[in-house]
Amino acid sequence: MKLMFASDIHGSLPATERVLSLFAQSGAQWLIILGDVLNHGPRNALPEGYDPARVVEKLNPYASRIIAVHGNCDSEVDQMLLHFPITAPWQQVLLEQHRLFLTHGHLFSPDNLPALAAGDVLVYGHTHIPVAEKRGEIYHFNPGSVSIPKGGYPASYGMLEGNTLSVIALNDQQVIAQVAINP
Repeated sequence: MKLMFASDIHGSLPATERVLSLFAQSGAQWLIILGDVLNHGPRNALPEGYDPARVVEKLNPYASRIIAVHGNCDSEVDQMLLHFPITAPWQQVLLEQHRLFLTHGHLFSPDNLPALAAGDVLVYGHTHIPVAEKRGEIYHFNPGSVSIPKGGYPASYGMLEGNTLSVIALNDQQVIAQVAINP
């Protein structure tokens, strides 16, 4: 299974258009959005090309191929506009050998882990900082932010291809971080 991950869009139209273009080229079955879809929130500056209404127009045609979770900046009003559910605090994707626990990162996080088994993957956003590593028996994966990157990193997204999770720079496609999830 091939999956694409995007987090913390925060209403950026150029970031959304770039993500959807890469998704169309990627061959991924699902686009997983890890919350904070439309709003920038009070702690963030407005992202480039802030246009939540147009972001809705761009994302809705892909609704049947999106799995999303609720971010701390998402609201009930956002859900009224989007054609895919964004109100779940977490979701799961079951692979043959692993479980991906999808969350935004403000409720469950590396500092507040859900009940995970050895080999499971915590997939989260929220920090806007890329992570792809194994900590103890659990894998941690954060694709960074496609619109408001932090920590000196470029805007980025994630891919799962085969057994490899990669964080990739949105503009130049350079791999920022990568981990193999072994059976």
